[in-house]
Amino acid sequence: MFELFDLQWWEWGLALFASFLIGAAKSGLKGIGAIIMTLMALVFGAKASTGIVVPLLIAADILAVRYYRRSADWRLFWRFVPFMMAGVLVGVWVGKDLDEQTFKYGMAAIILVGVAIMAWNDMRKSDYIPDNLLFASVMGLTAGFTTMIGNLAGAFSNIFFLAMRVPKAAFIGTAAWIYFIVNIFKVPFHIWSWGTISMETFKLNLVLIPVLVIGFFIGVRFVDMFSDKSYRRFILVMTAIGAVLILLR
Repeated sequence: MFELFDLQWWEWGLALFASFLIGAAKSGLKGIGAIIMTLMALVFGAKASTGIVVPLLIAADILAVRYYRRSADWRLFWRFVPFMMAGVLVGVWVGKDLDEQTFKYGMAAIILVGVAIMAWNDMRKSDYIPDNLLFASVMGLTAGFTTMIGNLAGAFSNIFFLAMRVPKAAFIGTAAWIYFIVNIFKVPFHIWSWGTISMETFKLNLVLIPVLVIGFFIGVRFVDMFSDKSYRRFILVMTAIGAVLILLR
């Protein structure tokens, strides 16, 4: 594990920028989770970074559920969350004994799969995605597994919400509650099973949270200012670059 005050200036810069992006992502600017995890993995390592990020995600989730508290669709919440929690348990079991190199390649693979799924979804001429319990269970299990292994469930939960044809506000509000509950559910496993959350990582979180709050409120203002098409293309390119950076680290 790292020592808090041993970080170099560029490592602090990447960590602060990633925290800013966490706030922006939770405000509704979806699709940048892989960039965040790439930056954190470059500074702290693939596995250690997952524990460092979880408390930051919870802090941002609190802001999101507060801001979008009236927009949640609880029917979708209860349809998705049980499968996602089951996926978390699978991720705990699989990820506990993975070495750093395998974990790094696994994270990069998850990112690239997420990119491929988003790109495929954008290129399809039909907007149809199966809306059934089997689809919800597969997406939920996959999202839970990837959120435990690398905090990278966004691509899979996004596809689920697209299938439900939910409005943007309900999309953001429901996702905020889902991830708030699931991220809290993950904390004991990071503390006692993986050992990736400690007092040292918590002190780092306290330093980074103010930047996260700034990112959230700036993100809220920008949610409606981007063309969906150009923004998604930018995110797909940056996400793929991030996965390559993890592999080359």
